[in-house]
Amino acid sequence: MLHFDSDYMRGCHPEVLSRLVQTNMEQTPGYGSDEYTSRAKKLVLKACGLEDGRGDVVFLVGGTQTNATVIDLVAGRYDGVICVETGHINVHESGAVEASGHKVITLPSHEGKMDAGELNEWFTSFYGDETWKHMVRPGVVYITFPTEVGTIYTKAELTAIREVCDKWNTPLFIDGARLAYGLVSSADVTLKDIAALADIFYIGGTKCGTLFGEAVVTRHPEWLRHIVSHIKAHGALMAKGRLLGVQFAALFENDLYSRIGRNGVDTAMALKKGMTERGFELFMDSPTNQQFFVLPNEVIDRLLPRASFELWGARQATHTPVRFVTDWGTTEEDINKFLCLL
Repeated sequence: MLHFDSDYMRGCHPEVLSRLVQTNMEQTPGYGSDEYTSRAKKLVLKACGLEDGRGDVVFLVGGTQTNATVIDLVAGRYDGVICVETGHINVHESGAVEASGHKVITLPSHEGKMDAGELNEWFTSFYGDETWKHMVRPGVVYITFPTEVGTIYTKAELTAIREVCDKWNTPLFIDGARLAYGLVSSADVTLKDIAALADIFYIGGTKCGTLFGEAVVTRHPEWLRHIVSHIKAHGALMAKGRLLGVQFAALFENDLYSRIGRNGVDTAMALKKGMTERGFELFMDSPTNQQFFVLPNEVIDRLLPRASFELWGARQATHTPVRFVTDWGTTEEDINKFLCLL
């Protein structure tokens, strides 16, 4: 069986697993107060260009916990969060953000991306209403890099959104669950750019080579002053915090995070090339490890007993959009086997 359902189906990259095995019998303080977590923080901050006290890092277990916890940290108690209608927090997180009192306010999605001009128009209209104090105030702007449909913001697009956030004094939060694949795919956005443009963001581990874990980075260290209590209040604090530190230290040594992203993207591009050469239509033109096609239902039905992938939405009458996802462990052989099967 060939699996292209998602990029969290395998365990973890062998280099990460090796570090976990090496440290398995050690006993260290809990909740991220160990030497491995301290080292991981230093490595992450250096990679982000935020060393020397210009930033801070905290590690959480998974994406949904991270999104809900960070938005509740940054937004006021009854503030909302602005995202595009296809945004992950709006579509696939079961109301986790709303559960803590933060309404998700949606804007149109342009191939998964937010338009800075429309964001500014929304703020102008909102604060132009004399009754805005009785409405849900936007407390944070949320985008993903890459987007939910595998597209990539350019540096100019990110900068334009940043300028709108500055104009309206609203923090920018970037969800980087698949950041490794996005950075490799981008022509002009680096990790240091993300760190400079976002008020707070996270570096995805769960979908990028770790067993679990996300690294939340901010250039406002004061925001994390009481972060352990805040995470614990959300039920997201891991007692064996060392496991997060060990994994992220491994990711940011020997260029592993970039290598993981490169493998996912290279194999995705091979899949894309093979599919389009066989005449299958793209549903979304993605440069990342997520690839979207429109397949005849009869082809889907014949493939599924041998290869798993996701229907992207409800099944249509004759043709249905589908998603294939590659990762750090996908091989050229996997792609060739699938194309032969196809």
